Amino acid sequence: MPMTEMLRSQYAIQAEGKQLIEEREGYQKEHYHYFTIPAGNKEMILMEQATLAYFLRENGLYNVAYPIRNINGEWFTNYANELWMVLVLEDGLQILNQESMGKMLGDIHRIGSMFQYEPKTISSYGLWRKLWEEKLTFFEEELTRQAKEDGASSYLSEVMDILPYIVGISENAIQYLWESEKEQRILQTDQSTVAFARWNTAAKKIIWTDELVYDHPTRDIAEYIRHAFLQNKSDIEINQFLNDYQNYQPLSVFAWRLIFARLFFPIHLYDFLESGFQYPNSQALEQLLKSQEVYERRLAHFFDVTGVDVSSWRIPMVSWL
Repeated sequence: MPMTEMLRSQYAIQAEGKQLIEEREGYQKEHYHYFTIPAGNKEMILMEQATLAYFLRENGLYNVAYPIRNINGEWFTNYANELWMVLVLEDGLQILNQESMGKMLGDIHRIGSMFQYEPKTISSYGLWRKLWEEKLTFFEEELTRQAKEDGASSYLSEVMDILPYIVGISENAIQYLWESEKEQRILQTDQSTVAFARWNTAAKKIIWTDELVYDHPTRDIAEYIRHAFLQNKSDIEINQFLNDYQNYQPLSVFAWRLIFARLFFPIHLYDFLESGFQYPNSQALEQLLKSQEVYERRLAHFFDVTGVDVSSWRIPMVSWL
């Protein structure tokens, strides 16, 4: 059933047209854009995300696509046998579009760090090592199970060939993170804040409620750099991002070590493997493995390029990179 009918009957919104914004289909009404998102089995997560979205908005960040209630005063709407939430985005973001990515992220983190209550379901602060170990165990067991049960498709055979590499680099990254967690040189900016599931280098100007998490700010910094490495962005662009960010949020020695640890852990490979459960793609896998070689070379020189003096700061390096 068309979403326009749900907006009309459940939200009293008569859509005047459609518009694609950051790859999301929105329904326009005067100066507002409305987006429907499926909410099934995610009500608790979405409500915690909504709380963060409203907090950011109340503290001066107006480029937030935030949830609205339906005509019955409810956050979720049962329509066509599915549960939905509706986000609204107001026009007038031209000024925000002039901001650099580093400044925008610094603003979000600075404001988000003032949030007083740690969410229960969307917080990963201090949990990276546990989550990475769980991710590694799950993929290792699931891929091994599939290889035994389904026989080896060409794609699965290729994945099993690289599984030892993924396991090895993951274990190395987990060990590096474990050592980094003992780092005592921290700053006020190391406290938890509003962050994103996956921040990247795309022209991202909108804060979507359903992308919010609660975590250490280096989560987003590392994901930006990861995406920059994979997209062959220049060192100049990465340093500009870091400089713009640090004008608002300086990074501690602990933060630099967390950034490196997160870049070291191959989250992008796990994301690809996860999509491969539904959409196996041998050609894309081959391309990703080629880009991984370049990724590792750039990671090896990360601290040199960003001007971090690992010797005087006593930051351990990974010798085999």
